[in-house]
Amino acid sequence: MSRTLHFLSGGAAQGLVSRLQAAFEQQHDCRLQGTYGAVGLMREKLIAGDPCDVLILSEALITGLVKDGRADPATPRSLGGVKTGLAVKEGQPAVDIRGPEELKALLQRASAIYFPDPAKATAGIHFMKVLQALGLADDARKLRMFPNGATAMAALAQAPEADAVGCTQISEILITPGVRLTGLLPPPHELTTTYTAAVTSDASEPELARALVAALASSEAAATRRECGFE
Repeated sequence: MSRTLHFLSGGAAQGLVSRLQAAFEQQHDCRLQGTYGAVGLMREKLIAGDPCDVLILSEALITGLVKDGRADPATPRSLGGVKTGLAVKEGQPAVDIRGPEELKALLQRASAIYFPDPAKATAGIHFMKVLQALGLADDARKLRMFPNGATAMAALAQAPEADAVGCTQISEILITPGVRLTGLLPPPHELTTTYTAAVTSDASEPELARALVAALASSEAAATRRECGFE
């Protein structure tokens, strides 16, 4: 009977894991079973006792979990940085966003703005601060918040508002049919989040978990990481 390897991952890595999953399962005669979502929620799931052999979270959270004794300090491997970008519905014209003025104008024109949880999702936390800085955070009628970036982008793809705009990490935009990346958050509002994979301290399949971390961070997977939005 093949083994099952459990993982908890930020939504930013969903495209990457999905592309590598079949080959890894075949090579190691195993099954990957995981949950994707806001990194803060994934941390809570780990602490609550959800089965987990591998973590794929922001570098800052992995560092904290190592200090707390919940992640094996010998195992963290960086997968690269993911920028935060803006999305529009497929078929809508691209928008040139060079600075905060263009960003504010785009968001003001939009009849709805889709983004992830401003309490637990990396991009959502940051984007709410951007909205506050631009003086746009109080228009609750047009703000559409979702548990994570993937669900926010899926909702944007189906949005009834043709001029709707979304914001999340570009890796989540790139894997969502029906939306297109139109630009990055410009200075001084830009955000790049480094993602790290690590083995949990109480992994039930530690050797297999280390193999998955190595596969995700390998030089052989570099092109796939770039295609999925990792730098």
